[in-house]
Amino acid sequence: MAEVHGSCHPAFNKVRDLLQQKIADGSENGASLCINIDGKDVVDLWGGYTNLSQSKPWEKDTIACIWSSTKIPTLLAAHILVDRGLLDVNEKVATYWPEFAANGKENVRVSHILSHCSGVPAFDGGITIEAMQDEQKAAQRLAEQAPWFEPGTQSAYQYTNYGLLVGTIIQRITGQSLAQFISENITLPLGVDFQLGVSEKDEPRVAENIPFPPETVPSSEGLDPTTSILLRSLIGSLLDPTTPNNPTFRKSQNGASGGFSNARALATIGSIVSLDGTVNGKNIISSQTVDNMLKEQIRLPDENIMTNSRFALGLALPSSDGVLPYVPEEEGIAFWGGYGGSSVIMDRGRRMTISYIPNKMEFRLCGNSRFDAYFPEIYPAFEAYSKS
Repeated sequence: MAEVHGSCHPAFNKVRDLLQQKIADGSENGASLCINIDGKDVVDLWGGYTNLSQSKPWEKDTIACIWSSTKIPTLLAAHILVDRGLLDVNEKVATYWPEFAANGKENVRVSHILSHCSGVPAFDGGITIEAMQDEQKAAQRLAEQAPWFEPGTQSAYQYTNYGLLVGTIIQRITGQSLAQFISENITLPLGVDFQLGVSEKDEPRVAENIPFPPETVPSSEGLDPTTSILLRSLIGSLLDPTTPNNPTFRKSQNGASGGFSNARALATIGSIVSLDGTVNGKNIISSQTVDNMLKEQIRLPDENIMTNSRFALGLALPSSDGVLPYVPEEEGIAFWGGYGGSSVIMDRGRRMTISYIPNKMEFRLCGNSRFDAYFPEIYPAFEAYSKS
């Protein structure tokens, strides 16, 4: 039986025991789980296996595809530019990317893109992994297409194109690719193991992605493929659950869903929010910028998430009728996660970041049944820890 490894403050032993139980009963194949409080990793656990055949143990330095948790460093990159006075979220996208104004998109604002209500939730006609490799051409496609709805009037989660939309704005301002900017301004300063585009030398550390059973996917019966925003957004290969095992995808720099990391690194990145912009003595953004990025932008039923959404400028805010409904609906808490399971909760009031990365998927946008079990033990454990 695979053991859970790493460190765990005694207050969080129930979390460790649950992770061990889920690995032992097979519901969890492999995973890492980290809880950072006030800059210290009070829980840094990993265990299970990196492959379906369970022949390779999950190690301390194992990394896995984090799917849409990738959007966290991507949106933080945008807020770094906001903090430096180089980007205004209330400005029109076309101010920075003039071609984007084509075909009725002249009123789309940066805030609309960050909060998933831009009217450009996906590519017309979908896009393949291979087509996404030519970022310039893919960005041109987005710039040329017409909006699917008036910006700000509907919520439609930008599954696959969020990284390209935000990344192109960053590239137009700085001259750097999104991957370069994240590396220079987040990854290297914080010394974290996050990659947009897995290097060849790191391939042996990458966990195999284990897809969810096809029979768990809900039926799309009754949805019109010509008008349904959801069905139109799902065209293409980027949301195929086997995508992270594709060598071409692994080498891509997809800022929407192509990040590879572990819970320890993602907890450190998320702590930029939880710790008011300064992590391990490194000031990434100001506390005022964190304040502004957590202001609610939209609260509507989301056409792609198929539940209610409550978005700030990139991150989701807690809602009992939305994604991860058990996250406390308190001011100063924000979160997001990835297809099949990965989740990051950032809690400014408690100066706590919770990060979880599995390699066995469930058909969920964010979180899974295992995280549903871990989470209820974390906040009581925090109270015990804070009194110790």
